[in-house]
Amino acid sequence: MVKAYHRYMKLQRGFSRHTQDAYERDLLKLLNYLEAENKDLLDVQLADLQHFAASLHDIGIGPRSQCRILSGVRSFYRFLQIDGYRDDDPSELLESPVLGEHLPEVLSPDEVDALENSIDLSKWEGQRNRAIIEVLFSCGLRVSELVNLKLSDLYLEEQYIRVFGKGAKERLVPISPKAIHELHNWYLDRNLMTIKAGEEDYVFLNRRGAHLTRTMILIMIKQQAVVAGIQKTISPHTLRHSFATALLEGGADLRAIQAMLGHEHIGTTEIYTHIDMSTLRQQILEHHPRNMKKR
Repeated sequence: MVKAYHRYMKLQRGFSRHTQDAYERDLLKLLNYLEAENKDLLDVQLADLQHFAASLHDIGIGPRSQCRILSGVRSFYRFLQIDGYRDDDPSELLESPVLGEHLPEVLSPDEVDALENSIDLSKWEGQRNRAIIEVLFSCGLRVSELVNLKLSDLYLEEQYIRVFGKGAKERLVPISPKAIHELHNWYLDRNLMTIKAGEEDYVFLNRRGAHLTRTMILIMIKQQAVVAGIQKTISPHTLRHSFATALLEGGADLRAIQAMLGHEHIGTTEIYTHIDMSTLRQQILEHHPRNMKKR
C-alpha cells in the first residue's frame, strides 16, 4: 500500500521530490505509532488518528509541524479510499491544531536595494547573488523554482519566464528590466565557467559548474542580510512575500497576484491582504492627526 501511495504521489499528483519526501517522513511517523499501538493501517478509525495527533503534541512537535504531518495523513487515507483499499476515509473529520495568524516578514524595495548593494562584486559569486536576489524579488519565485530555472525557460526579449511550480504546474511570469539586466551581467561570468555535463541549461550555478541547492541560497541570503544591516529574520521566501506585498500595495488585483505566485487557492493569496491592512493600520496610527495630537 505504501509503495502504491508513492507511485500515486509521483505519477498522479505530480508532487515534487521534496513534497514526496516530506509526506513519506510524515507517514513513517504514523506507521511507527500504529506499530507501537499494535494497530493495522486498514483498521484505523478516527479516534486512533486523534490519539496519534495528541501524541505529536506530547513529544513536543509544534502546531505548524503537526498541521503538516496531519495533512500527509489525510492525503494517505484519501488515497486508500480512492484506490479501493478502504470504503471510508477515517481522516475526513480529523482536525488540525488552530494556528495563530502569522504575518510573514517583508522587505521594502529600499531594503531589497540595500541587500543587493551590500554584495561584494569583486567576488566570483557577487554578480550571481545580485541576480538571484533580483529574480526572486521581481518574479516572486519559490526557492525551489529558482534553483530549477533553466535557460530554455527564459524569454527575455518578451520579458517573461516560464516557471514549473508545485505539482509541475507551469506558469508564465513577467520579469522586470532590472532583473534582465542583472541576469545579463551574470552571464558574463557564467560564460567563463567550466560547466558539468548535464548542468548546461541551469541558470544559476556554483563554483563547480553544478546547479545550486535550496540550502545554498538560504545561507547566502541570511549572510547578506547581516552584511546589509537588515535586522529582520529573512529567507528566500521573504523576497516572494515582498513581491506579493509590493504588487498589492501598487494596486494589483488579488487574482493577478494569485496567478503570478502560482497559488492553487485564492485563500493562500489572501494573507497579503492582512499584511496590507497591517501596514495601513500602522500608517493611520503614525499619521492621523488625532493620533499625532495624542502622541
